[in-house]
Amino acid sequence: MKEKKYTGSPLPFRGSKRYYAKRFREVLQQVGDVDTIVDLFGGSGLLARVAKDTLPHCRVIYNDFDYYVDRLAKICETNALLHEIAPLLTNIQRDKKVSPEVKRKALSLMLKHQQRGDVDYITLSASLLFSGNWAQSYEQMAKQTMYNRMVHGDYDATNYLNGLEVAHEDYRTLFDAHKDNKRALFVLDPPYLQTEITAYKEDSYWQLKDYLDVLTLIQQTKYVCLRLAKVRY
Repeated sequence: MKEKKYTGSPLPFRGSKRYYAKRFREVLQQVGDVDTIVDLFGGSGLLARVAKDTLPHCRVIYNDFDYYVDRLAKICETNALLHEIAPLLTNIQRDKKVSPEVKRKALSLMLKHQQRGDVDYITLSASLLFSGNWAQSYEQMAKQTMYNRMVHGDYDATNYLNGLEVAHEDYRTLFDAHKDNKRALFVLDPPYLQTEITAYKEDSYWQLKDYLDVLTLIQQTKYVCLRLAKVRY
């Protein structure tokens, strides 16, 4: 059976990279002598997936600092919970606010599932919160106004991680591990300026000096920097 080709992330992710996918694929088709691709700011892993599909002979490393793979592992449970919530929204028009009673019942279902294991509140946000709003916990979800934004169809991540090596490292650590490989291509898509990113310590937000740090780090290497539309290989 032919494997699915992904043009977007299988689960909602803040800062989706799907708009870069086509151009990134075009750039990869032009690169020369490369045997390893390192996605230093992997996010949902979409660019790593595109890289592996485009250059299947390459080793592709996806730096999953957000532990997106944990959410992928819970897709069956997430779909099951959404199936239980969906009937509550049947008589509510798309994008309309749900009543306090419906919200209470939806939260009750979430709590029931949470008692059996972790709940992917970020994915639930896409179906129950207004566009751009995200919850990462039961407490945050309970404070939000809910709307009927139910996503139709099940989420599916079949083969999404096939062939990828998953790391959970600070980007500097991962870069140091591969910087001496002259055939390595580094993929850079750092956060937007003033994006909250506690993963990289020291400051709570990604700032201009962080961009400069990245660009200084990668000198004399092959790289694609999507956020700055910069390519060197």
